[in-house]
Amino acid sequence: MLMKKKIFFIAISLITFSAISKAQTFVPFVQTINNPNRWVDSVFKKMTRNEKVAQLFMVRAHSNLGKKYADSVGLVIKKEHLGGVVFFQGGPNRMAPIVNQYQANSKIPLMIAMDGEWGLGMRLDSTVAYPYQMTLGAIQDNGLIYKMGQEVAKDFKRLGMQINFAPVIDVNNNPRNPVINYRSFGENKYNVAQKGIAYMKGMQESGLFTTTKHFPGHGDTDVDSHFDLPQLNFTTGRLDSLEMYPFKQAFTEDLIGVMIAHMNIPALDATPNLPSTLSKPIVTDILKEKLGFKGLVFSDAMEMKGVIKYFPNGEADVRALIAGMDVIELSENTGRSIKLIRKSIRQKRLSWINIDEKVKKILAAKYWMGLNRVDSVRTENLVPDLNRPESYQLIQKLTDAAITVVKGADQLPIRNDFVRKTAILSVGENLPTVFGEMIKKSNPKNQLFIIPKDISIKEMVAVKAELQNFDQVVLAIYDTRKRPTSELDYSTDLKLFIADLARKNCISVVFANPYTVAGLPGLENSKSVLIGYQNSKEMEKSAAKVILGSLKATGKLPVTINAFFKYGDGAQMK
Repeated sequence: MLMKKKIFFIAISLITFSAISKAQTFVPFVQTINNPNRWVDSVFKKMTRNEKVAQLFMVRAHSNLGKKYADSVGLVIKKEHLGGVVFFQGGPNRMAPIVNQYQANSKIPLMIAMDGEWGLGMRLDSTVAYPYQMTLGAIQDNGLIYKMGQEVAKDFKRLGMQINFAPVIDVNNNPRNPVINYRSFGENKYNVAQKGIAYMKGMQESGLFTTTKHFPGHGDTDVDSHFDLPQLNFTTGRLDSLEMYPFKQAFTEDLIGVMIAHMNIPALDATPNLPSTLSKPIVTDILKEKLGFKGLVFSDAMEMKGVIKYFPNGEADVRALIAGMDVIELSENTGRSIKLIRKSIRQKRLSWINIDEKVKKILAAKYWMGLNRVDSVRTENLVPDLNRPESYQLIQKLTDAAITVVKGADQLPIRNDFVRKTAILSVGENLPTVFGEMIKKSNPKNQLFIIPKDISIKEMVAVKAELQNFDQVVLAIYDTRKRPTSELDYSTDLKLFIADLARKNCISVVFANPYTVAGLPGLENSKSVLIGYQNSKEMEKSAAKVILGSLKATGKLPVTINAFFKYGDGAQMK
């Protein structure tokens, strides 16, 4: 017995020592930039001038556009010696061989990135999609978000990637924002900062390079910078105290990367039509000097209309570097821009000293990412490795923690005895749903009604008549679109149908962007209202558990919807 205790103690000691050693080995990139580095020096000394300029560029790649496309991108990378790749749509089994091919053909290892705000599932099939950041904004336990960051980091590294262009730490205080919206943690700068830092740290401390976005803050715009140049007409004081607040907090926590937005901000730079990505007062004077950010500064995609509308034909790339950018993401034409940058050096608009500083910084980042030794992505068991049971368990925990009761907590759980009959209406869906089936199975008297978006007025009248035979109604509202906007794509008649039902002893659940509730007048008359934030099976399970009594909702609204449902609302059910 004594020997067993001794062995157990040794085992625990080894585990503890391993955990402590691991924690001690993590050093934020920003603390290593100026350290002597033989690998960086060795690589830098062998680079030609063209190769130095090329290291500043990351090119677009897909794994769903076929071999011809993938090979064409590979030829550009090999010919121009580009610094990195940003992957978009595709799938892991198609992407892994492409990653291996690109790395094998690169003289200097590539930094490989993706926009994975809710994990690989944001871009790739057959992978895990975690909840949207708006959903996470409702959670009260930020430790869960840290764990999500850890899991996302595992997935990225398993697929041979080193950078996640996430989290979004824009403060979304404009419900009509067409580009940030549900990608934000919400409207409160403190909540956004805390949750953004938790997500960031989970990824960074697991060895993934993170890049918050979109500095100095893209949350209060009504123009999508993919299609035009938004303008922020706020005072310097407002921008400093609100939009920049989450970024400043992240900087104090050793954030290692930041992405600059394409926005015209007269209070910070009065140059007409100048995007913030091309503004030296914003990128160098404010971000680098005033706020002291030492990590890598990435541009938002330089193919977006918000930047090339007024600065076409490669001029935007040159001006971005003059402004202080370290990495140019998705130039329209890298070959052309490399030539233009060399020309701008001859014209004294840029200097080789400036370029060399950026290149050494990028190489130092690559060393931190582990790119001094590149391992091929293992293709065997790739999909199972990217779909770990613990990942799905965590998603369920996240949605359980996010589900929010904004009205009628005292009416929950529902009375579900064998006397009362409950009608469950799934609005917007064409097939039975997880939520509907869970409520239906809880009582044999319950009945499920499917209400598609294209339901006719005649059919609505028939449903209303049949509902007279039920004691209570559970109304589930779904957004079936891939990207949930602030308004549901429902007809006026369907919205009136919902408003009429809400007055009749109804419990309403919204599996959609919370802002959509503002476009459903009358929903506030429901006996109870639950906000589910998004249409996912895990969130459906969370809502059903609250209604049936096996889960106590703890989520709080991360945004104000209207006069009835405001930021911070949410019953802490006991």
